[in-house]
Amino acid sequence: MLQNNENYKSGFISIIGRPNVGKSTFLNRVIGQKIAIMSDKPQTTRNKVQGVLTLENSQMVFIDTPGIHIPKHKLGDFMLKVAKNTLREVDVIMFMVNAVEPRGKIDEYIMEMLEKNETPVFLVINKIDQVHPEKLVDIIESYTKKYDFAEILPISALQGNNVDKLLETIQSYLPQGPQYYPADQVTDHPERFIISELIREKVLHLTREEIPHSIAVVIDKIKKEEDTEKDMIRVSATIVVERDSQKGIVIGKKGALLKEVGTRARKDIEMLLGTNVYLELWVKVQKDWRNKSAHLKDYGFRDDEY
Repeated sequence: MLQNNENYKSGFISIIGRPNVGKSTFLNRVIGQKIAIMSDKPQTTRNKVQGVLTLENSQMVFIDTPGIHIPKHKLGDFMLKVAKNTLREVDVIMFMVNAVEPRGKIDEYIMEMLEKNETPVFLVINKIDQVHPEKLVDIIESYTKKYDFAEILPISALQGNNVDKLLETIQSYLPQGPQYYPADQVTDHPERFIISELIREKVLHLTREEIPHSIAVVIDKIKKEEDTEKDMIRVSATIVVERDSQKGIVIGKKGALLKEVGTRARKDIEMLLGTNVYLELWVKVQKDWRNKSAHLKDYGFRDDEY
């Protein structure tokens, strides 16, 4: 039953920052399951990913955004637009930074962008498990001399350090409001989107150099098999690359890499769907798709949604 009483609080929280600061790791931790893919490759997140956390007296809707970066193609322009547009109608902005890396030009750009916003901005310093506690004073000073943050919270999204304190602080800033989503709903994305992202994540983990940035994953079909003895869902997906040479790399020698992608992705998809999965993967070349508006729309990157 959806809550709607005068003591209930709800709101939207945007998570913004440069690539690889741990935004998706944080989102998956607070939600309690994987809805945002993770890798050590920059610009892993391409669309906004909404995660819903429902507590007894509040509901927080977190929006994980693509890492802020200098765009090099139309896909990059799209990702930057997505990240900026999420700042418009949220109740709290989490500006997440990496404790291990010094403040950089992208951080400066983000703070300049945030100056035009009246929404409370939290400085969330992630990966504190990787630095000496004494270093935190210098990190905090480095950022606070440039921006007047509403709150400053050091955390470790990976280990969970101080995450509960961050959630309590966010809750204190939220307005009274309704429960937007059922208590058991953890994301507003359809299963097709999450499945495509899980497959893309495995390619990111298993490839290097230009390959991770050059792929898209399209779900061609999800169908329940009726004529099998046990429950089975058949998933057919196409991995799109930009060049013939990339296709060979993704397939691998005698199909080995593609098979490994399928094996790893199938396990995650089975956890997501709660049933056996038969996964078919294909690889297709679509020249320079990241710079072509029609292909971007075909692969789920639609300007009109933001």
